Amino acid sequence: MNASDRTMLRRVVLEKRDMLSPGEQQRRSSLITSRLVGMEELGGAAKVLVYMHFRSEVWTLELIRLLLAGGKTVSIPCVVPGASRLLAVRITDPVNQVRPGYCGIPEPLPGLLDHCACDPADIDVVIVPGSVFDRRGGRLGYGGGFYDRFLAVDAPGALRISPAYELQLIERVPVESHDQFMDFVVTERRIYACRRKRYGQNTRLQG
Repeated sequence: MNASDRTMLRRVVLEKRDMLSPGEQQRRSSLITSRLVGMEELGGAAKVLVYMHFRSEVWTLELIRLLLAGGKTVSIPCVVPGASRLLAVRITDPVNQVRPGYCGIPEPLPGLLDHCACDPADIDVVIVPGSVFDRRGGRLGYGGGFYDRFLAVDAPGALRISPAYELQLIERVPVESHDQFMDFVVTERRIYACRRKRYGQNTRLQG
């Protein structure tokens, strides 16, 4: 499958995701959040990076609030466009410490970047967004490669968990050499343990 085929696959799945009403997004996201907070792997983590949901992505605001209430250190990503990198920035308030950033995605306030930046090597779990997934942990993002680079270079030892609606899963994602596999994909129906080590990508915590 070439790049244009991957783009078309991403578009088709995202169009289906966008058709979910806000109420249905909230309902399914609530089910996914309940599964996430019940995971032993997340419960045992001290430092967690969580994406801030945008458009029709699985909602993460309640997850962030629950993680903070549980005493965990929570960071959210901030894009460095010129360097095509992600920074992890610690927050304590997912409503009042964010503003629209890269492509309109919620990001930490600029004042937090200097004194609240987190060392990615210290992150235990990364909650990763995406457009298309499979049960092996294969993932297509949105085409920018930000998370693939972050996971491969900055936080290779962190456990990767992707929340997704069941409609985002296909039989087999057409991955390329740079695409990073997930350890778990969590949908409103079940938790898929993907066992990333099978595909040659090491992980600190075993799924």
